[in-house]
Amino acid sequence: EVDWFSLASILFLLMFAPLIVYYFIMSCDQYQCSLIDPVIDLLTGSKHLSDIWNKTPTLTYRAASIYTLWVAFQVVLYVCIPDFCHKFLPGYVGGVQEGAVTPAGVVNKYEINGLQAWIITHVLWFANAYYFHCFSPTIIFDNWIPLLWCANILGYAVSTFAMIKGYFFPTNAKDCKFTGNFFYDYMMGIEFNPRIGKWFDFKLFFNGRPGIVAWTLINLSYAAKQQELYGQVTNSMILVNVLQGIYVLDFFWNEAWYLKTIDICHDHFGWYLGWGDCVWLPYLYTLQGLYLVYHPVQLGTANAVGILMLGLIGYYIFRMTNHQKDLFRRTNGNCKIWGKKPEYIECSYMSVDGTKYYSKLMTSGFWGWARHFNYTGDLMGSLAYCLTCGFDHILPYFYIVYMTILLTHRCIRDEHRCFSKYGKDWKRYTSAVPYRLIPGVF
Repeated sequence: EVDWFSLASILFLLMFAPLIVYYFIMSCDQYQCSLIDPVIDLLTGSKHLSDIWNKTPTLTYRAASIYTLWVAFQVVLYVCIPDFCHKFLPGYVGGVQEGAVTPAGVVNKYEINGLQAWIITHVLWFANAYYFHCFSPTIIFDNWIPLLWCANILGYAVSTFAMIKGYFFPTNAKDCKFTGNFFYDYMMGIEFNPRIGKWFDFKLFFNGRPGIVAWTLINLSYAAKQQELYGQVTNSMILVNVLQGIYVLDFFWNEAWYLKTIDICHDHFGWYLGWGDCVWLPYLYTLQGLYLVYHPVQLGTANAVGILMLGLIGYYIFRMTNHQKDLFRRTNGNCKIWGKKPEYIECSYMSVDGTKYYSKLMTSGFWGWARHFNYTGDLMGSLAYCLTCGFDHILPYFYIVYMTILLTHRCIRDEHRCFSKYGKDWKRYTSAVPYRLIPGVF
C-alpha cells in the first residue's frame, strides 16, 4: 500500500527533479553557476522565464549522434565482450556471477565486465586525445546541455518501456510488484529484474553503464576545457578527477559485490533508477568539475593536502567497512577483524513458507562503531569533492547535501526492513550498536 507521504514525495520528484537538474546546469551556462541570480532576475522582472529558456541550447543532431553512439558502444561492451580482466588481475572478481535470491526464489546470473568496459573506453579516449584527434577532448562540455536533452529522452523512454514490460511481458511475473497506484509504480518500478534476452539486465546496465563509465570522462572533459580556456589545469580540478576517479574505479572493481547491495537486492526498476541513472547521476554528481570550469580554484598546498587526506580517509573507511562485512559473511564469522574474532548477534527470521532461518549481525570492527559506518566514509569523500571548489558559491555543495539526505534515507529504509525481518533480535542489535552514522552523535 502507498501512504500519502510516499505518494506526495513521488509526485514532487517526478515534477521537480528534472527541473532541478535543468536549473543547476542553466545557472552555470547563463549565470556563472550562481543559484541566486536567476531567482533575483525573475523576481525583479529583469528577465522572464521565456528569456532564460530561449537562451538555453536546444537538442542538436550532433548531440543526438554523440549520445546514440555512446550508449550503443556501452551496450556492445556490456553484452558482446565477455570479461577477461578476472583472468589476469589478482583479486578481481569478474565474469559470470550470481546475484542474490529474488523474492520469487530466482537467482539471476550476471556478466560482470564493468571494469573491462571502463578500461576499454578510457584507453580509446586517451588514444584519441593524444594520437587520433577524431574529436576534441572538450566534446562533452561543449555539448553539455544538448546532451542533457538526449539523456532525458533515454531516461523517460527506458522507464516507460520498463513499466509497459512489467504489465505485458515481464521477465518473471512472480517478481513483479503492483501497488495499483500509477505514479508509484512508474517511479519505483514494477519488475524486479527486467531483462532482454539472457544477459541484458536493465538494472545492472543502467546503474553502472552508461552513467558511471561516463563520470570520469565528463571530469576529463572539464579538465580539458580548463586547459583550453586558461592554459592550465588547476590542482582543485586534478583533485576532483583523482578522488572521483578512485570512487568510480572502486565501483567497477567491486561490481560483483554490488550485486548484494540495496539497489540490486531490493529496488525494482522504474523511473527512480532509469531516469536517475541517465540524468541525475551524470549531471549532478559532476557539478564540482563543471563549477571549476567557470571558476578555476588554485588551492594552497596545505588545503590541497588536507582535502586529499579527507577524501582518501573517507574512501578507506568506506572500502574497509564494506570489506569487513563481506569477509564476515563469506566466512560465516570464522575470520579475524582487527586481529580478533568478530563479535556478533545471532538473529532469526521466518520466510513466507514458514521456514526459520538464522543470520549473524556483526557488532565489532567498524560495524561496532556505527550501523552504517560505510556511509560515513562515503560522506567524508563527498565532502572532500565539494571542498575543492572553495566557498564562493553554494552550487558545488549540493552534492554533500543530497548525499546526506540520500544515505540517511537509506539508513532508515534499511533499518525498517531489518526490524520487520528480525523483530526483537533487531532491537538487541541496535542496543549493542546504538548509532547509525556518527558514533556518539547520530
